[in-house]
Amino acid sequence: MDVLEMNRLIMRISYFVKKHASGLLIVLVLSGCSSVGLDYVRPEPPLPSRWNTGSDSNSAAVRLDAGLMARWWSTFNDPELTNLIERAIKGNTDLRKAVSRIREARAQREISRAALFPSTTASGSLQHTNAGSQTGVVTVPDQYSLGLDAIWELDIFGGKRRSVEAYQADLDASVEDMRDVLVTLLSEVATDYLDVRSYQTRLSIAEENRDAQQNTYQITKWRFEAGLTTALDVEQALYNLEQTRSNLPVLEIDLEAAENSIDVLLGLHPGSLKSELAERKPIPAASLDIAVGVPSDVLRNRPDVRRAERKLAAQTARIGVAVADLYPQFTLTGNIGLDAISAGKLFASGSRTSGYSPGFSWNIFDAGSIRQNIEVQNALQEQALIDYEAAILSALKDVNNGLFAFAREQTRRRSLREASQAAKRAVDFAESQYISGLIDFTVVLDAQRSLLSLQDDLEQSETAVMSDLIALYKALGGGWEPPNSDTLEKK
Repeated sequence: MDVLEMNRLIMRISYFVKKHASGLLIVLVLSGCSSVGLDYVRPEPPLPSRWNTGSDSNSAAVRLDAGLMARWWSTFNDPELTNLIERAIKGNTDLRKAVSRIREARAQREISRAALFPSTTASGSLQHTNAGSQTGVVTVPDQYSLGLDAIWELDIFGGKRRSVEAYQADLDASVEDMRDVLVTLLSEVATDYLDVRSYQTRLSIAEENRDAQQNTYQITKWRFEAGLTTALDVEQALYNLEQTRSNLPVLEIDLEAAENSIDVLLGLHPGSLKSELAERKPIPAASLDIAVGVPSDVLRNRPDVRRAERKLAAQTARIGVAVADLYPQFTLTGNIGLDAISAGKLFASGSRTSGYSPGFSWNIFDAGSIRQNIEVQNALQEQALIDYEAAILSALKDVNNGLFAFAREQTRRRSLREASQAAKRAVDFAESQYISGLIDFTVVLDAQRSLLSLQDDLEQSETAVMSDLIALYKALGGGWEPPNSDTLEKK
């Protein structure tokens, strides 16, 4: 077919559309009627005006700093932590899977949207037939045909539009699911990084106490050899030393597990970051001042709450899809074509054929299955509403628990600091008095044990304060926005 012939066909199609424009206009008006089912309205659940933590320290209704919440890990001022988080965003497998789900949901939405438009099929054929007769073979003239067939199921009652609405809400929910994965990922990377630094510090503390106890053991041996003490002191010093040594492998096992956990979160093989994290550093300390905002802020910042709300919107739209099945379905079928017995006559004026046929179908008896399906969809919407309410309650609980734990752990840490400092002074006094022969060795033994235990508890409390801060940022929905200008997935 050359360009001239194609232009002629297009002109004939245009003529057909103009001829039936009034009928098509009526169809478009009817298809624009309001949709059946419920128009979704976002629920506004009652919320407390302040956090219930049993303290007035966090009662100020200060709005959250959106910029700080998006990059809360920057408050730790640790370049290594920032680097690990940025790499996790690029390599984490769960996050990549969540982004893939967004693409799936977007494609599903486009599939549902395509049902709003006519479906058109182009066809062409050449029919050549040889027919037999008593006197020989009779050649039947060839038949050439070229045409377009279209069918349009009209969305008079809005069932298809409700379907698009539902799939759009599903897409929104998948985006929030990705953001929820991101919030969890960032908090896990930061928490595991704190664990790495904590185990390294606790190893250093244990090694320092081991060395001090090794020195005490030597002193008891020298005193025993000089006849100044008994073998009991030597044996007590030895089992105290070996008990401290036995704690080192446990800490090394936990350190290895924390490092491997970071590897996996970054999408790397276990052991990939071992040399990078080998240098022992203290846990990073962040500012303890945090504006927790008001409970309504949680609904805006928590991706899991927004996801539950979007699922509720999707299920509300699906009630309309089910209700639309109660009504008749209208279709408009049309065709335009060219038929001729030779290729040269295919575009002649007499070869054109056209036609259209409106129709409808109505399921007038189905033994109640349509109405039962509507009941199913209503029940599912009720469940989605309950899930939304549960998500809100869970979010409020997380923030309240986080605030309380964060405040009380700081109190515990202050006491442990005082106790650790006192224990260090007690060990110095006990060792000095033992060497002078003024006290029994059991006093030194108890003092050394207490010092190691308190120093280890203090380090764990230091880590717990920072971990509680991370958990609080997570509970407030911090970090769901990517830390760079390029979003993970565009709508």
